[in-house]
Amino acid sequence: MSEQIICSNAALGYEDGIVTEGLNFTVSSGDYLCILGENGSGKSTLIKAILGLKPQVSGEIRYCGDFSAKDIGYLPQQTPVQRDFPASVREIVLSGCISKLKFRPFYSAAEKKLADDNMNQLGILNLKNRCYRDLSGGQQQRVLLARALCAASKMLLLDEPVTGLDSIAQNTLYEHITKLNKKGITIIMVSHDISSAVKYASHILHISKKQLFFGTKSDYIKSSVGRLFLESEAAENE
Repeated sequence: MSEQIICSNAALGYEDGIVTEGLNFTVSSGDYLCILGENGSGKSTLIKAILGLKPQVSGEIRYCGDFSAKDIGYLPQQTPVQRDFPASVREIVLSGCISKLKFRPFYSAAEKKLADDNMNQLGILNLKNRCYRDLSGGQQQRVLLARALCAASKMLLLDEPVTGLDSIAQNTLYEHITKLNKKGITIIMVSHDISSAVKYASHILHISKKQLFFGTKSDYIKSSVGRLFLESEAAENE
């Protein structure tokens, strides 16, 4: 597997201070990396840095070889206004191809086929003429996932994609993401869901003010930080 992103001793923050530092991790093609951590630990800042939207304070986050930000399909957290967007499913999925239009006023036949193919593999092709705001939360997330796939097909960066979904919709979305990963698409997912991260991920980056961890899922389960947070989540669910 070829390396796509390398982070070396990076510190992230704003003018009023450092949010997190000492970040070291590598993302290779086909990885499924879950980024875990408490609120305020720097996960959102790291997303911006990975997308090239915010420079790190120090250290390095770099793309490898011919990989670039254009190869990343991004699914951000939705706002209430976005959930009520009055457009058809197909229009929203096709909008992932906007960067490919350049000076063309219309989508090409190939781009329309790409949108249909992505809707089909996510099980929403039958919804293509429905209004987006009339869909369930789980259906909306699959629409946005199809849109992200139209934008880029090498890597998907997903920010808390199951937030607000019921357990059935969560499991369905996780299954679709896993299928995409098995097809060779690299997944980077920011999540609060430690148990699902341990279930689906190949690698875990845990950002904590007290301790950082990056490694394989099996190593995370054995680590002190992994055991601590898994035990804490189990206690909360009792």
